[in-house]
Amino acid sequence: MPDGSPDGSPDGSGAVPPRPPRVSTGELPSDDDVRATLVDAYERCRGVDAGTVADYIPALADTSPALFGLCVAGTRGGLFTVGDATHEFSIQSVSKPFVFALVCQAIGHQAARAKLGANNTGLPFNSVMAIELNQNRAMNPMVNAGAIATTSLVPGATTDDKWQGIVDGLSAFAGRTLAVDDEVYRSEAGTNLRNEGIAHLLDSYGWLYFDPDEATDLYTRQCSIRVSATDLAVMGATLADGGVNPQTGARVIDEEHCAPVLAVMATSGLYERSGDWLFDVGLPGKSGVSGGMVTISPGKGGLGAFSPPLDAAGNSVRGTLATTYLSAELGLNLFASKPET
Repeated sequence: MPDGSPDGSPDGSGAVPPRPPRVSTGELPSDDDVRATLVDAYERCRGVDAGTVADYIPALADTSPALFGLCVAGTRGGLFTVGDATHEFSIQSVSKPFVFALVCQAIGHQAARAKLGANNTGLPFNSVMAIELNQNRAMNPMVNAGAIATTSLVPGATTDDKWQGIVDGLSAFAGRTLAVDDEVYRSEAGTNLRNEGIAHLLDSYGWLYFDPDEATDLYTRQCSIRVSATDLAVMGATLADGGVNPQTGARVIDEEHCAPVLAVMATSGLYERSGDWLFDVGLPGKSGVSGGMVTISPGKGGLGAFSPPLDAAGNSVRGTLATTYLSAELGLNLFASKPET
């Protein structure tokens, strides 16, 4: 016990103060700590029943709201899972930063920023008004307009060439071969008139780099690729590890492109809630309408979450709560760092 009190409290009252907040040390805590904290996050959040499952894509409407999985993937190869971490779902908007990374690799991150932008719109992810109000029409790769423009920049002379580059690239990030959920793709393709309109509007301003209908279809297929929370954690850990997949050891993109990708995720990954997200979590992240979420701690690893009920901004309710807890308890928040002594 500490000196000065028989019961361990500083004043003899019996009240032991809470553990000081963890700060970033450059490494994840021990494997046992990560595993225990992940389970604790799951138990704390699994009973939360707030939020609504997305239904504007018909194929998503019947997804069980009870599904909930978490995964932490470390840059040194550790992999920790709990709940429905291997349940597959369509990646949706969580694909955006990874396709942006592939484009940065292909044309350079400065050229990608010039063509796609990097600033938050302050408006919903599918806003047409944001295109009209801003001279940089695409605004950033995390909203739909910028994401469709990003997909249009994927290398390849034909639609098939571009698609192969997308699926191969995302598979390399995940460390396994990924495939499309055909039911989700057909459902989205039949209801994506707004995205088609966005693509043609961008094209009219000269901010699209491939046929607008083909680019929209490619983007729709891209969003329909099946992943799990474990896949998302590994994909995030690849960006955290300077572009090297810690599970396979394969380099996916060059290190110089990782920081720009993470910067855009930090500013715009949670859409108009990105400021609140940084305030609470302090890490780059990206959410998707199917309930998937990826969060990245540079140099340390990736967090993958899956829980279908969403808040009003389209972000997973349980995923947000669990990630906020994990960031604090594992000492990940970039703004709570201090130099090692």
